[in-house]
Amino acid sequence: AEAREPIQVEQELANLAQGCELAIAAGLRVNAGHGLTYWNVRPIALLPGMEELNIGHSIISRSVLVGIDRAIREMKAAMFGVIY
Repeated sequence: AEAREPIQVEQELANLAQGCELAIAAGLRVNAGHGLTYWNVRPIALLPGMEELNIGHSIISRSVLVGIDRAIREMKAAMFGVIY
């Protein structure tokens, strides 16, 4: 969540992808949260094996400004690149 430079982002995503692989191989389910925002959620959502994202804080914070319906639609678009 705190990586800013492209090389750092790539390395952290590689670490997370490896962690997902190891967890799945061990029979675990993979979920993520804490630190996910509208700006960094997409690559996490697209990790192979990712089952659930806990992103309530970002959505609720945004909803104060734009309403809950729009905040949720914006998060879905950020996650999957689809307008809802």
